Amino acid sequence: MSDREGHSGAGPSDEDLSLPKATVAKMISELLPAEVTCAKDTRDLVIECCVEFIHLISSEANEICEQESKKTIAPEHIITALKRLGFDSFTTEVEDVLKDHKQQQKDREKKADKIKDSGLTPEELMAKQEELFAASRARFAQPQGQQEPSTET
Repeated sequence: MSDREGHSGAGPSDEDLSLPKATVAKMISELLPAEVTCAKDTRDLVIECCVEFIHLISSEANEICEQESKKTIAPEHIITALKRLGFDSFTTEVEDVLKDHKQQQKDREKKADKIKDSGLTPEELMAKQEELFAASRARFAQPQGQQEPSTET
């Protein structure tokens, strides 16, 4: 068993913490002009900086949480941590993202309620889903020029 396989109960070491390289590379390429590329060692440095930033913010938020005798870090703790650490300029965007996230959660709940309130049994819902899959497969199987317009709303 290697050192990385053992479980000491202390959690993962800093070496084990990272971000997906492909995701970071995609984000970097989307932000840079098309004619600019990013070297792999630069991408790795960006990843290390991001991990360190996350560690810094979460540690500060944890301290705030402990001071308030809370056991769960809430979004408000992150916002307060950003302010304490001098990242006030980030808070407006973070609050906007939080607001969008909460709206998405509400929309998901409404969608779940819509299914629940449909009056259909689970079996009827499964049958309806199978019908939709079959229709989709049939449309996909047709050559591109011959696809019929959808009649569903």
